[in-house]
Amino acid sequence: MKGTMSNSLITMLPRPPVHGSSRKLVLAFDIGTTFSGISYSILDPGQIPEVKGVTRFPAQEHASGSSKIPTVLYYDQAGEVRAIGAEAMNEGIFEEAEDGGWMKVEWFKLHLRPNPQSNLDISKQLPPLPPNKTIVQVFADFLRYLFQCADSYIQQTHANGHVLWASVEHDIDYVLSHPNGWEGFQQAQMRKAAVLAGLIPDDATGHSRISFVTEGEASLHFSIENGLPPDVMKTGEGVIIVDAGGGTIDVSAYGRVPNSIEDAFEEIAPPQCHLHGSIFVSLQASEFLSNHLSDSVFRGDLDTIVQAFDATTKLRFRNKTEPQFIKFGSTRDNEPESNIRYGQLKLSGFEVAAFFEPSVACILKAVKEQHRLAHQPIKHVVLVGGFSSNDWLCSQIKAGLEVFGYKVVRPDNHLNKAVADGAISFYLDHYVQTRVSRYTYGHFCSTTFNPYDPEHVKRERNTYISLGGKKRVRDSFSIILPKNVQVSETKEFYRSYHISSDSAEEMCYISTSVWVYRGEIETPRWEDEDKEMYDRLCRIEVDLPHLKDQARDFEKYGLDGKYYELSYRIILLFGLTELKAQVSWKEKVS
Repeated sequence: MKGTMSNSLITMLPRPPVHGSSRKLVLAFDIGTTFSGISYSILDPGQIPEVKGVTRFPAQEHASGSSKIPTVLYYDQAGEVRAIGAEAMNEGIFEEAEDGGWMKVEWFKLHLRPNPQSNLDISKQLPPLPPNKTIVQVFADFLRYLFQCADSYIQQTHANGHVLWASVEHDIDYVLSHPNGWEGFQQAQMRKAAVLAGLIPDDATGHSRISFVTEGEASLHFSIENGLPPDVMKTGEGVIIVDAGGGTIDVSAYGRVPNSIEDAFEEIAPPQCHLHGSIFVSLQASEFLSNHLSDSVFRGDLDTIVQAFDATTKLRFRNKTEPQFIKFGSTRDNEPESNIRYGQLKLSGFEVAAFFEPSVACILKAVKEQHRLAHQPIKHVVLVGGFSSNDWLCSQIKAGLEVFGYKVVRPDNHLNKAVADGAISFYLDHYVQTRVSRYTYGHFCSTTFNPYDPEHVKRERNTYISLGGKKRVRDSFSIILPKNVQVSETKEFYRSYHISSDSAEEMCYISTSVWVYRGEIETPRWEDEDKEMYDRLCRIEVDLPHLKDQARDFEKYGLDGKYYELSYRIILLFGLTELKAQVSWKEKVS
């Protein structure tokens, strides 16, 4: 498929010059499941900042212009990194690793995915981490390496590079991208990795130098910078961005903010993240070939055959009516009954197409779901990410969507740089100012018993009489932010709650939690319904010992006499790419 964005592009307003008095560097690290990239921008006061990419890496000097390196490491038995990135793919490294007892680590990013228990089959297929390494430590090792690559590249390619680096090395901001499905826990782990890698100090100032952006939002910024189709820029029409990468397929929907003076976009549907990236095509192939070669003398060559499929056949595949060949051996390797001749294994095009089918079906379903939930009409679908460069995948998405009236396009330059470049644009331009809640967020509490509500009557065993003398039912889910709600960056969502105690000391301590409901119930009300779909998002603890001196302000009287009641609010801010939860309360109010 050759649909591109190269014609009739709409450009955004020019980027303004940098304010301030000192130079700063912004680095974006895109650690992908299979490949990783680096983009950066040097912010010089008075100059218009540009998005640049690191295009030369150690052991990849012969491939000048390559914008990514393999996300692969080798560890020795002591847990030390022995080869990393392109170095880990050098000729002879496999034999050296075998001799030294090194362990190859790849696809490690997926070990950090949310809810690993919900996809145990995938867990079994992932290469394990070294026994003496945590996922945070592996992330840190790779972040440290990417930083070293950026350091070396900037010093070597810029005029007076050593002077330039010296002027910014202590004032670097970082943008870390992650799949749409990752949340606060994954961001916290990535921040720990950045600290462990020595990128930032472990304090509030250091933490503030790390920004997070979803791969979907970064891809939108990349698409804007590379020109969106004209219709997308019209008021009221949305666009779906499909970032098809090595591990995940991230699907997001955006629309231009109507009547906005500045170039502003808003998320118009809850973003999605699916584990159907390009590695899952390889896993499908591996499963098929394992069965195909079960009685073959070449059964022991399965890994080599799958690697050859991954490196050549998968990338070139574009026609299911033509036979496909996996070259893995020499001309002396023959086994006609297994379709192996002259070192090549022959597959039908239909067999190879079947390896892609789960990913194709996933994208088609996700796009239709985004359209169904979107707050604006949608006609365009933009494909980015390394997997999108596969002509077969692209042609199948186009064929599957154009019959429903969608226009499917993909940029014609550096698809695999979309996230890293887009992450820098996110930092500089910040086009998205409104996002959509993916789930329902709230708090478990008690609520006043209503004898006319059958749901309350059903739970009458779980009631009690409060200090204020009211009958209340426990374990009610109080919604603070519903699913599929558009949230501006400055909008606060809050609900009021209270602590009641016959002790002034107990009133002086707030311990509360924010919970997320990920199930299908549109308005969840009770903890005992779909219980496994609730997860604690965070806990907030506030110690207020000084309120003991103001105890009279919180006095109330119930059936058993005096008690104390402190009212507070749980406040959620979801407009940023990172959730913020706060608690507020009133004191010295009569």
